Amino acid sequence: MAGANQSIMEKAEARFLEKQKKTAEQNKATAEYLSEAKARTIKTARLRELRLAKEEADRVAEALNPAPKKKRVPRTVKAASTEVKS
Repeated sequence: MAGANQSIMEKAEARFLEKQKKTAEQNKATAEYLSEAKARTIKTARLRELRLAKEEADRVAEALNPAPKKKRVPRTVKAASTEVKS
């Protein structure tokens, strides 16, 4: 009976160690995911700030130096072809 108890204890300890290993892997994966998500959020915010600053600079430049208005080109009527095909 002592051998059976020893075997049960070994199996329980093996399951416990396996569960600890899986928990550690899950924690590591979660930490990596959260880290990547935070980095992505920071990068997105930085790029958004740069885009908004550029758009504002473009608006200011346009206000200071407006583009010349294009002159309207009058339409011409195409002459009808008077050639006769043989």
